Amino acid sequence: MQIVKRSGETEDLRIDKLKKVIGFACAHYPACDPLELEMDACIQFRDRMTTKEIQRIVMQTAVEKTSVDNPDWQFVAARLLAYDLYKDAAINRGYRGHFGYGDFAQLIHTLTDKGLYGTYLTETYTDSELAELGAYIKPERDELFNYAGLRLLADRYLIKDFGGGVMELPQERFMVIAMHLAMKEKDRLKHAKDFYDILSKLEITVATPTLSNAGTPFHQLSSCFIDTVDDSLSGIMNTAGATSMVSKYGGGVGIYLGKVRSRGASIRGHKGASGGIVPWTRLYNQIAISVDQLGTRAGAFAIYLDVWHADILDFLNLKTNNGDDRMKAHDIFPGVCIPDLFMRRVKERGMWYLFDPHEVRQVMGFSLEDFYGEEFERRYELCVSEERLAIKTEIPAIEIMKRIMSSAFETGTPFIFYRDTVNRANPNKHAGMVYSSNLCTEIMQNMSPTVFAGEELEDGDVVLRYKPGDFVVCNLSSLNLGRIRSMDDIARIVPIQMRMLDNVIDLNYYPVKQAAVTNRKYRAVGLGTSGYHQYLAQHGIKWESDEHVETADKLYEEIAYHAIKASMELAKEKGTYAVFEGSEWHTGEYFDRRGYADERWTELKRDVARFGMRNAWTFAVAPTGTTSLIAGSTASTDPVYAKFFVEEKRSGNIPQTAPNLNDKTFFYYKEAHRIDQRWSIKAAGARQRHIDQSQSFNLYITPEITAPEFLDLYIQAWENGLKTIYYVRNQSVDVEDCVSCSA
Repeated sequence: MQIVKRSGETEDLRIDKLKKVIGFACAHYPACDPLELEMDACIQFRDRMTTKEIQRIVMQTAVEKTSVDNPDWQFVAARLLAYDLYKDAAINRGYRGHFGYGDFAQLIHTLTDKGLYGTYLTETYTDSELAELGAYIKPERDELFNYAGLRLLADRYLIKDFGGGVMELPQERFMVIAMHLAMKEKDRLKHAKDFYDILSKLEITVATPTLSNAGTPFHQLSSCFIDTVDDSLSGIMNTAGATSMVSKYGGGVGIYLGKVRSRGASIRGHKGASGGIVPWTRLYNQIAISVDQLGTRAGAFAIYLDVWHADILDFLNLKTNNGDDRMKAHDIFPGVCIPDLFMRRVKERGMWYLFDPHEVRQVMGFSLEDFYGEEFERRYELCVSEERLAIKTEIPAIEIMKRIMSSAFETGTPFIFYRDTVNRANPNKHAGMVYSSNLCTEIMQNMSPTVFAGEELEDGDVVLRYKPGDFVVCNLSSLNLGRIRSMDDIARIVPIQMRMLDNVIDLNYYPVKQAAVTNRKYRAVGLGTSGYHQYLAQHGIKWESDEHVETADKLYEEIAYHAIKASMELAKEKGTYAVFEGSEWHTGEYFDRRGYADERWTELKRDVARFGMRNAWTFAVAPTGTTSLIAGSTASTDPVYAKFFVEEKRSGNIPQTAPNLNDKTFFYYKEAHRIDQRWSIKAAGARQRHIDQSQSFNLYITPEITAPEFLDLYIQAWENGLKTIYYVRNQSVDVEDCVSCSA
């Protein structure tokens, strides 16, 4: 049988070469028989096939052998894929006589000259430093990937030339990320090596923008952004422009519309002139579709509205299939901001009132959305009793809740934001207010609108001036709990991870200036977790158990302790964030509120008061759907969908198993839709106590759930102190995970 080599030459098929490659791939996996793979692949060969096709057939044959009984075939397939990548990269780089990892310093210079890397790498690191970092690369760590993870990394995140040819290998991607994030450190080589180690061992993952953009000319490294829309045409359009730029560079967008006047409100004294929030939502929907990141994928926008806003009923119908399509915005993700008072009215079957925020400001002299807790309730009742408010709708609270549940059952949204819980726990309430969350419901930071300040002529140029608001930025990374063997691992990894996250703030390319101002004011980061269900399974802990809740409490307290301590140490070294003074970190109330009273917490509380915090917020658990797949772990804090499933791709089916699936872990991997969600809520409540922001918490339901049971989940989430609910994942409804926020 004749085959065609990658060079275009033909030769006889050499079984000895095939055996060598298959033997290399099956080494260390005794349950995977190389002869079996060889025979099953060879029967698919035909005359004059290319070596590339042969490699693909052998690889796909290994992939399709993956099963519950023998999950190791996915690692055999990954080694075959790595071999393929080494070959392709060698050809694209012009290597002769060898393949795989080569001269790292030369690669950096070559890709910089091609415009694939930013010049800042070679301007910062000398050739001798590049050589030292290149020598530190560990190619054997490519063997940690399973097939699905390496395939995803190769397809989406390894740097390619303008023709799509792979130029970078996995360990080089990790080292470039490490180099970029260590650039401004005094001992940059030490820190680059530290960063590389935890990345390449898959002990942490970074946000997908960091994974794809670090080292490149346009290094937008942050995942999600949140803007607050001012109630003016200039404010609405400023948000449109700013979020367009964010989406252009791969960021996910959260928008708070609660300050914008409702349908029928007055404009400059003209009664009934306003079209409300739906037309503007449709505008943002169109931006999400149109600014599609070089055609790779559509943008992703979440839009939040308060449950007392007069347009809330129209808002809840935005994604449903019934009704006037001119009132729809099918591509955005709605979120509802809910106070405690509303939840109590739902439980009591009481009445609820809807208002126009513009009229409230005009008549009452305050903005209802600017308050929370008891003060909000006092002012809400003033609005209820104020006869001068013309736009006021009375409706049973349970009817709004039914609309929320109906939409969630059909579409998976709206997201839920329990605003009083969020703002009571905000460690920086002295400096602002949290109105809503981001695209993935894990970010809780102070927000305010950017306000147009005027238009002037300067030397023949038109200059627009804005007073920047708090335009929230999320800098994310996740600790892979699936690779945590002891609490010592957390103590070792988290300080390195926090330093990486803090460095993102100073090294980031900001698509809008107000984001840079806010990020440097608060220096907020979001250290999160993935591999949670894997951690439980590996420790023999049942999801539906008190042991799970207790483990969640202890584990997340440990992570929180080391994250806060690391931020304090960074403040000691580099200085505090700008508005630290007066925060609950500074006063110690943050620690008191959570009952952190043992000796080590008391000492940390004193150190924080003395040295400060580098970061205003530290802890946020993102979805991690993409990055956890690369790391071979379970997503975020979610349970697995299935112990074994087959993902359909254009290149072929990819069977996958739960991580580290074996006789010991099998029965601890209970599937998400079979789990009693009340246990998930209890565990989330235990975790939330230690998370200064929030977590992307999903509810998993089946079509058989009753309305009272569904309602009870929302009430229990509120009563257990959850700050947000992300998707309602109905077994019969597909919802799309946020790629941007994956960390």
